[in-house]
Amino acid sequence: MTPDALIQAYYAAFNAGDFAAMMALLTDDVVHDINQGGRELGRPAFTAFMARMDGSYRERLEDIMVMTEASGTRAAAEFTVHGTYLAADAGLPAAHGQTYVLPAGAFFVIRDGLIARVTNFYNLEDWLRQVS
Repeated sequence: MTPDALIQAYYAAFNAGDFAAMMALLTDDVVHDINQGGRELGRPAFTAFMARMDGSYRERLEDIMVMTEASGTRAAAEFTVHGTYLAADAGLPAAHGQTYVLPAGAFFVIRDGLIARVTNFYNLEDWLRQVS
């Protein structure tokens, strides 16, 4: 699978809510850099993160643009998040079904045909304004 196809498959699985398919595209030792948060290591930690997020948010990514560099070991994506805030997430405002539209991006490291690092970025202040 080409790097572009790998990232597209990752986001297609996300949009389908198929987290098992997403995890299958990650290395066992994947590094996950959480927007304005910490760094988690390994597929089990990423799986747990996705389960937590699935309880608080319903999101669909649109306008996905994937960019890869020539060696195929790095990629970036830009997209728009269309979401609904379902249940309060720790340290964030109360949830009551607020919707939001948020530009976002991600950076990837690719190793042996799998995603070895995912670093996500979005404007948290913008999201807070939309759900408050």
